[in-house]
Amino acid sequence: MPQQDSVEQWIQEIVKIDEDKLTDKQIKIIQAAVEIFAEKGYAASSTSEIAQKAGVAEGTIFRHYKTKKDLLLSIVSPMMTRLIAPFIWKDFKEVLESEYPTIEEFLYALAVNRLNFARKHLKIIKILLQEIPFQPVLQEEFKKHIGTKVFHRFAEIVEHFKGKGQIIQMPTPSLLRFSASAMAGMFITRFLIFPDQPWDEEKEIRDTIQLILNGISPK
Repeated sequence: MPQQDSVEQWIQEIVKIDEDKLTDKQIKIIQAAVEIFAEKGYAASSTSEIAQKAGVAEGTIFRHYKTKKDLLLSIVSPMMTRLIAPFIWKDFKEVLESEYPTIEEFLYALAVNRLNFARKHLKIIKILLQEIPFQPVLQEEFKKHIGTKVFHRFAEIVEHFKGKGQIIQMPTPSLLRFSASAMAGMFITRFLIFPDQPWDEEKEIRDTIQLILNGISPK
């Protein structure tokens, strides 16, 4: 039950963040909300479903959280600021700070690292992927605690491989945008759009890297 264990780990960490504030019922509500938001998405979830899964009255949710959005932010905001950012950076740091002889080897290590991270924390990541585009508060939290730090390091790596003649002389922000779009497409397809389809991970990673490096036009 690795996914369930992962969810329990996140819940335990949230409890640690607010250990003096959360009641037993709030912990049950958060647990249920994580499960339902991940399964159905925020928009398609209802507080009545969350209450039923948590084993509490729906009114109990509204005593603690004024709206469904407040419930979502109570889960995601502390995770972003004090949990997800350190988790992502700790797990990511080795890849970003290691030396690779080629850009292809760097991209491969990056893809494997992030796929493993996504599998380990899939339900929480699904909530973030589903909600960040629609929640300005979460967008700001992501940029503040994760996006800026990662962007600057990626820019340094791109400039390094430009200097070695392994990347075309295109503006670095454009190169990062194109590469991130291809990688994100692989992740979203794998975990959100077609999670049950047959999947040759090694081939998908290699094909995505070749698309980034060569584009789709014949040379």
